[in-house]
Amino acid sequence: MFDNLSDKMLASIKKIRGQNKISEANIEETLREIRLNLLEADVNFKVVKSFIDRVKAKALGAEVLTALNPGQQFVKIVHEELISTLGGAAVELNVREKLSTLMLVGLQGAGKTTSAAKLALYIRQKLGKKPGLVPADVYRPAAIDQLMTLAKTNNIPVFESRSDQKPEDIVIAAQKWAADNMIEVLIIDTAGRLQIDDALMAELERVKAIAKPQEILLVADAMLGQQAVNVAEGFHGRLGLSGLVLTKVDGDARGGAALSIREVTGIPIKFLGVGEKVAALEVFHPDRLAGRILDMGDVLTLVERAKDVIDEKSAKESARKMMKNEFSLEDFLQQIQTLKKLGGFESMMKFLPGMGQLTKQLEGMSPPDDEIKKIEAIIRSMTFQERRKPDVLNASRRERIAKGSGTQVQDVNKLVRQFEQAKKMMSGMMKMGLGKGGRGLF
Repeated sequence: MFDNLSDKMLASIKKIRGQNKISEANIEETLREIRLNLLEADVNFKVVKSFIDRVKAKALGAEVLTALNPGQQFVKIVHEELISTLGGAAVELNVREKLSTLMLVGLQGAGKTTSAAKLALYIRQKLGKKPGLVPADVYRPAAIDQLMTLAKTNNIPVFESRSDQKPEDIVIAAQKWAADNMIEVLIIDTAGRLQIDDALMAELERVKAIAKPQEILLVADAMLGQQAVNVAEGFHGRLGLSGLVLTKVDGDARGGAALSIREVTGIPIKFLGVGEKVAALEVFHPDRLAGRILDMGDVLTLVERAKDVIDEKSAKESARKMMKNEFSLEDFLQQIQTLKKLGGFESMMKFLPGMGQLTKQLEGMSPPDDEIKKIEAIIRSMTFQERRKPDVLNASRRERIAKGSGTQVQDVNKLVRQFEQAKKMMSGMMKMGLGKGGRGLF
């Protein structure tokens, strides 16, 4: 979501970042560019003005103009004010009650139903509590079926409601169901509309009165930009929101919603929907996002993602093989599949400090799905010896493998070259310390 904004922000501060001497004139020029960057990203104009004024006041202070590295000091100020604009710190989900209730609200198409399932999975996996889902959207024909399907696919308890019931009656019955089934966190998926209207709000107010939720979370589409701020204000005025779930941030949204909502409404963003899969939900950390925008990296999020997809035992074994130069084509295939789960090599690199811009030069390095299938077919067509020692692959063996995998000899040659390059790169990463203690990202 923030790729375009990040590129422009970095270009604006590049002129001043490494300078040993800065002045009011070049600070003004850089801030003028940053102001345009933020406005083009659809950030609320009041938020932009406040941000620029705060950065300017600090940047023109004596401690910056007389610092040993004033350029870096300026970047530090921009970083700190971005964090402040985004909310300062992550805000935890309030699920401390014996039976906590989360009520999800929002407009149609924002992703409420999918977000309900995502939250349930997060609560079970990360918080260690038993969630229960309540389909209370009786107006959209497929809403109840969709949530029940998601729940059953992910083994999450779900209350079996019907579209001919009133939402209030569903909630009353679901509360008893939760108590009977030892549910610890009840997640209510409410109805939405194409736009805010009094009938919708009145119904949500009645549901709130019955459910007495610890959290009322607005699910908002990041693609709406500043309009998402207006939606948040509308729901907050009637229901008193406790937080937001910003969806579709993996798309081409410009970032205006995330950078505007907290300062305009005071409502914290609690989660980001980063993909369509039920596991694609991230806790919102303002400091980490500010670091990504300024290409300072976000190693903590990368490590958290890696823990979810990489088995510790296999990671240690891969590290041992790389250290002893025993890394094989089978291991290579496993690493490609792991990278795919992490979002690909390019996606991973963006989380490392200073590597965001480098990825622009490496686009296409991570094999797409069809290429991965081709690689898998080629490796599966090899003998055990060939997978372990690719140097035995002479012309006749390569021809046999190509026929067996339904590919061309040049595809086999390309794979062998990719393997050797990857082996060399990962060996270098191990030497730089990413594999200390037998553990790394691989």
